[in-house]
Amino acid sequence: MVSRALRLPRRPTESFFLWGPRQTGKTSLLQETYPDAPLIDLLRTDEVVRYGSRPALLREELLEEPRGRLVVIDEVQKVPALLDEVHWLIEKRGLVFALCGSSARRIRRGHANLLGGRALRYELSGLVSAELGPEFDLMRALNHGYLPRHYLANQPARRLRAYVDDYLREEILAEGVVRSLPPFATFLSAAALADAELVNFATIARDCGVSAPTVRSWFEILVDTLVARWLPAYTRRPKRRVILASKFYFDDVGVVNLLARRGRVDPGSETFGKAFENWVFHELSTYRAYQGFGFDLAYWRLASGIEVDFVVDDVRVAIEAKASARVQADHLRGLRELAVDHPRVERRIVVSLDSRARRTEDGIEILPAPVFASRLWSGELLGGT
Repeated sequence: MVSRALRLPRRPTESFFLWGPRQTGKTSLLQETYPDAPLIDLLRTDEVVRYGSRPALLREELLEEPRGRLVVIDEVQKVPALLDEVHWLIEKRGLVFALCGSSARRIRRGHANLLGGRALRYELSGLVSAELGPEFDLMRALNHGYLPRHYLANQPARRLRAYVDDYLREEILAEGVVRSLPPFATFLSAAALADAELVNFATIARDCGVSAPTVRSWFEILVDTLVARWLPAYTRRPKRRVILASKFYFDDVGVVNLLARRGRVDPGSETFGKAFENWVFHELSTYRAYQGFGFDLAYWRLASGIEVDFVVDDVRVAIEAKASARVQADHLRGLRELAVDHPRVERRIVVSLDSRARRTEDGIEILPAPVFASRLWSGELLGGT
């Protein structure tokens, strides 16, 4: 059993949402953390029908529970109206709720109650290196993806296909968020090719036979359903012209591999380099979410194309992902150009496939991927515990 790095409060005194993509293990984490809490499982159709037709049943069933009692509701977005009852039970009866879901989109679209700031927010991602310890296998992660069932499977292809099909059927088609599913399925493949890249909406729109505004809205669906996220550009105090657009990343590289029809990714290929960058982003963004302290994460790119993959806070740390077994001088150009424009940068790091950590004469740290991951999760690189 994998011990998850996200630490939920053992005896919560405040209600909270636990969001995360499908199959990240949210339900298992809640059951392991709160084995004695009443569970309302909205994955069950009969429960959805029962509460959907009469949300007040929740209030009636929990009215006699003692103050401070924790109640778990799984897949709460399936019956958004329950959140009004949850709100009342928090305010009037002092109950505490753990509310689990894979998307807040349906709740927001229906103008449902998100508890007005009365609930904390946690996010659970796919597996990270710290959760697997010495058993972590980078090649496996880049080929299988980070979702527990896929990472641990010997042959993940069928599970990945089922995952994508379920997403299309249950998140997209069932909620009616697109008019026609085939163009959206084509869009998913085009979006996968844009992973770790700037997005050209017009080109993707032309390939899918829809308008650019439609493609923009579809990208936002991916973000809202926690399948992907944007990485903003760092634009403060520019000395030279910089790119302003955000970069796009899928939350799981296994899904990218399937949709982009990559096959197996091996060192030395362009697809391996993109998958490696996705993994570094996954580790950084998950670490930020789990540690509970905020730091800004962005990328920096000059109009000439010179780039640094990740910039932390106000250029406190700059990180470049290079899937090379021997980092050369040309791999360091972006970090060196960044220091010209932002000389206050404290640390410059290259995450690579090098066998040993080393430091260049001008202070750039070259860290093998396992060393980077270990130092990140120990708090040595960016702080935290």
